Amino acid sequence: MPESFEATRRAAHLELDAPVAGALRDRLPVLAARTVSAITAEVPSYSGTLTGQMRAKIENAVQLALGTFLQLIECPQGAGPSTPLASALEAAYALGSGEARSGRSMDALLAAYRVGARVSWREMATTTVQGGLSAATVAEFAELMFAYIDELSAASVAGHSDELASVGRAQRRSLERLAGQLLAGEPEETLLRSADRAGWPPPQTLTVVLLPRANLRAALALLPGHTLEGADDLPEVGPGEDLAVLLVPDAHGDRRRQLARTLRGRRAAVGPARPWTEASASYRRVTRTLALGLRPPADGAPLDTEEHLAALVLSVDPEGLADLRARVLAPLATLPPATAERLTETLRSWLLHHGRRDDVAADLFVHPQTVRYRMAKLRELYGDRLHDPATTLDLTVALAFPPRTDVDERADA
Repeated sequence: MPESFEATRRAAHLELDAPVAGALRDRLPVLAARTVSAITAEVPSYSGTLTGQMRAKIENAVQLALGTFLQLIECPQGAGPSTPLASALEAAYALGSGEARSGRSMDALLAAYRVGARVSWREMATTTVQGGLSAATVAEFAELMFAYIDELSAASVAGHSDELASVGRAQRRSLERLAGQLLAGEPEETLLRSADRAGWPPPQTLTVVLLPRANLRAALALLPGHTLEGADDLPEVGPGEDLAVLLVPDAHGDRRRQLARTLRGRRAAVGPARPWTEASASYRRVTRTLALGLRPPADGAPLDTEEHLAALVLSVDPEGLADLRARVLAPLATLPPATAERLTETLRSWLLHHGRRDDVAADLFVHPQTVRYRMAKLRELYGDRLHDPATTLDLTVALAFPPRTDVDERADA
């Protein structure tokens, strides 16, 4: 039971004689009207709202609340759900909920309670004094009345807080639903309806970020306020990785560098910026990059999927890439494995450095004469095909990256 209710219960032994109680009850309509007038004059938030039918409704509510107060004095009862106090508290709770739904804080309503308590007490005190009540009885009367107003105020605060919490939970659910729909690639009309329902202003682009869940809250604190957080279930990410997904609005162009600075040190992977209704493409890109075994660099910068497009393209058909690699390396198939590996490594560097022998030697940490010897061996094995543009293209694609089995081993490590 709230402490303020206890105060009312303790003070409820006060007894008013019938003439004084009747006089107070007769004054309720005037008292309610004066209370509402004082509220509209002293509380700016209500100055232009309590007019016409609304004013009549509020005056009636004030009269009923004060009537309940008099009833409590005349007929003290417990705290059961059917008591007059319980009904008054329910009404006050609903009043606080309504203020929250109207988008107002509790400041105005609490100010109205203070003004109402002052005006009501002034009017009631005049009547009780004129009725011949003793000073001690009037003091007890004041104690009871202000305890009653405190109870109504507390009930309204509870209603306001509960309504805000309920609205907050509903909005969070709506935002989570929208994030899931974006990641799943739902139709644009569905996304527009969900965004409107969630009160989320659609940006120009969205960029998907995956990062360890342990780093989520710290990152969210630095990202734009309308950043969406995806659901916990990330089926496209490998098992054993406790990752979270974020959809960051308008991080395209120069702002991508700012996003990278914000995410530095948080072991994040960043997908490309895409039109907001196509965020699922950014999600697919970043999950595929992680599936290749690629991870954020050791310097703390995030893993930027835009820097690994070639690896992503070549990973589309891993079996095709393996077949291409086997075909172009067929001339080396009869050599001892160690020799074949050295020549393959040399051929790859020679292709990537456009045949510049010194650059190839520096890349492989060998003497230029060693490069000359190995390339002579390769020309012997391949013949004129090393100068054929189609063969050169196949070799470049096949040798640009380690075979897929190597990538898979790195991803499992």
